[in-house]
Amino acid sequence: MKKPPMTTNEESRLITLCSLNLLDTKPEERFDRITRLAKRLFGTKTALITLVDRDRQWFKSRFGLSVSETPRDISFCAHVIHDDGTMVIRDTLEDERFVDNPLVTNEPFIRFYAGHPLVHPDGQKIGTLCITDDEPRDFTDEDIASLQDLAALASRELTATTMETIDELTKISNRRGFKSLSQNSLNFCKRNQLDAALCFIDLNDFKLINDNYGHAEGDKALIMFAQTMIDTFRNTDVFARIGGDEFVILMTDTKADEAESIMQRFKSSITEKNDANPKGYRVKFSWGLVSVPHDGTHDINELLNKADALMYQDKRDTRME
Repeated sequence: MKKPPMTTNEESRLITLCSLNLLDTKPEERFDRITRLAKRLFGTKTALITLVDRDRQWFKSRFGLSVSETPRDISFCAHVIHDDGTMVIRDTLEDERFVDNPLVTNEPFIRFYAGHPLVHPDGQKIGTLCITDDEPRDFTDEDIASLQDLAALASRELTATTMETIDELTKISNRRGFKSLSQNSLNFCKRNQLDAALCFIDLNDFKLINDNYGHAEGDKALIMFAQTMIDTFRNTDVFARIGGDEFVILMTDTKADEAESIMQRFKSSITEKNDANPKGYRVKFSWGLVSVPHDGTHDINELLNKADALMYQDKRDTRME
């Protein structure tokens, strides 16, 4: 048996998964209707919506299977999330990866498997829609297309939940999304004895941009700022627009001096954007940076308050210059 490897972006993938708040929740009709349709459409013994957690795969919806989860190291779906396409195993006894898998040699005696990844709006693959049977079977290109369509429906149901955590204008996290994601990141840092840093940002004189150039131009400035954040920070960092002109970043596995250097680099990137596309205004900002030692406080609300206070001090100092 070949155990599925960990993904290269495992920690950020798990942070996204946890932010959905779906693990170990009760069945929901919006997911069950999809697995019912898959089971009926393909005539298989089982149809599942799986979420691939750190050490297990957990079934948000299941038809034809009594257990609610299985270990990740024997999971078929943990192989699927490494690719963009559909994984089809027409006969597990002819596939060296699965021929001696406990799910093949014991209940539920899987002989056929087909699964397609479920993709979060941020691009992370968090699970699958899959079907299995205890007999080998063919699976046509038309069948694959149908399974992909159903997987897209399941992914959109995930999106329906996560859209409440995404800022509509900039497409990065909003306050609600940031609090959920950042608390999970802080818990990870504490558990693994990693330092972190939190930075609170407020754009300077942003109201003047709206007043003098119009709200459409103000929106362009916000989008540019958010895109520069995406380009600057790592995918393991958590950043968000939490107010009209307020942004925040949590940098994981980052010491205080490193965080200061990163923020200076980000400031330089904004300056370059201003220079490359000159307008009658320049996007500028103040910030407050709080170091989060691995043995310090990890309460996100307390850290936000501290960073916010430091940001206002920086804004006052800037105006006095």
